[in-house]
Amino acid sequence: MSSLPSTVEPYWRDSVSLPSFPKLDADISVDVAVIGGGISGITTAYLLSAQGARVALLEADRLLNGTTGHTTAKITAQHDLVYDEFLNHFGAEKARLYYDACMDALQFIRRTIEEQQIDCDFCEQDAYIYTTSSSSFQKLVKEWEAYERLGIDGAFVESIPLPLPVAAAVVMKRQAQFHPLKYLAKLVDSITQAGSAIYEHTPAADIEQGKRMTVITRDKKRVECDHVAVCSHFPFYDGGFYFSRMYAERSYVLGVTITEPYPGGMYLSADEPKRSIRSATAGSETLILIGGENHKTGQGVPTMRHYEALSSFASQLFTVNDIRYRWSAQDLTTLDNVPYIGPMTAGTPNIYVATGYRKWGMTNGTVAGMLLSDLILDRDNRYRDLYSPSRFYADPSMKQFFTTNLDVAKHLLVGKIEPVVRRPQDLAHGEGAVVSVNGKRAGAYKDEAGGLHVVDTTCTHMGCELEWNSGDRTWDCPCHGSRFSIDGDVIEGPAKQPLARIELDDAK
Repeated sequence: MSSLPSTVEPYWRDSVSLPSFPKLDADISVDVAVIGGGISGITTAYLLSAQGARVALLEADRLLNGTTGHTTAKITAQHDLVYDEFLNHFGAEKARLYYDACMDALQFIRRTIEEQQIDCDFCEQDAYIYTTSSSSFQKLVKEWEAYERLGIDGAFVESIPLPLPVAAAVVMKRQAQFHPLKYLAKLVDSITQAGSAIYEHTPAADIEQGKRMTVITRDKKRVECDHVAVCSHFPFYDGGFYFSRMYAERSYVLGVTITEPYPGGMYLSADEPKRSIRSATAGSETLILIGGENHKTGQGVPTMRHYEALSSFASQLFTVNDIRYRWSAQDLTTLDNVPYIGPMTAGTPNIYVATGYRKWGMTNGTVAGMLLSDLILDRDNRYRDLYSPSRFYADPSMKQFFTTNLDVAKHLLVGKIEPVVRRPQDLAHGEGAVVSVNGKRAGAYKDEAGGLHVVDTTCTHMGCELEWNSGDRTWDCPCHGSRFSIDGDVIEGPAKQPLARIELDDAK
């Protein structure tokens, strides 16, 4: 079995050079402030700028360094086994609307690539959901029946091009894949060419509401605007208690080279643990992306085991020459599995949100850009009600709401009573763990040079106790998915404030 890379870096970011942008250092006034430099924010800013709107796009870190930069980049309406579920919960009209929205997103991406002549490895692929177990067979039968009822272009098959002993599979025809950063880099260029501005390393901290909106950055700079589009993965401004209406999951990806030719297609298992397979063009080579192993953030087994499980699966499926890349991503799931896209609350018509893509950000993020730009420009969009953040379905929303928040309560309690016996000095180089510092729970990481990075492990969002993520070397919250660096800086919300650092002299 090939060894895992020591660094966590997605192929997409390693294979393209992106422009850098300045930090916002003065107060400005624009038509629209877009918060978040992923596919949702960039697509929204691109469409608004093309219509003559003056846009300021604010990114807390670097463009495309969040979930968009860590995707598997499938452009598909096949979002796992969802259409039978949507038929039962929402009815045929809304289930079909969801499919149409995703296919509209695919066509938008295809059309933009053609019009802008973007070289981003775009190619059509059929998408498969398969099972190797008889226990999931009936689920696939029901999903195929939903395809037939909704008029989805697909098929029910008993084999797939991969060397897997499948019991059955459902295929969705004419889906696609691409290099997301090559595609979005061109949209970024179009935004600036249209006269709008992009700012990196500019975290948004708050929104003041008045005659006009004002976004206030962490450095107290002010962006006055008529509309705010919050596309920051987890909403930095949570006016609708989104932390209680979503849960965070992590999943993992390996980029491997193989001996045998890849037969084409994009694949997802219906069975647990999840397995995702697709190819990517890496220069003259073909890179195979093996993904899966999803779990709630801050919960489960040590995270390196997930990479090891994917490595074992890849070796069973192919003759692996080398594991070039490993990375992980964080995704948010809503109460009913449909993203929240639209006005943040009924009382904030000029503050919009886009979140909860459940691992399908390429289509859902594009849908968000199209829908938010239409809402801001006061244009009709037939998907407005489907994605409305103010919606609530008694089934399944109520059940999922209680399940999600009971899980939060459990982890809030467990973290407080967990016994801790290790000391920072006990750690090996490159190891992190929960430790005891002056009789209190803390988190420590000893770097390769022997330096200790010690932080308070109490999440600054709602006080849950963080857990060490060995695969990514981060501190993760099991309650709402906040993540922090070894030095306590916020990597993922909903937390806004960094962890308190504990001075090394105090780490006894």
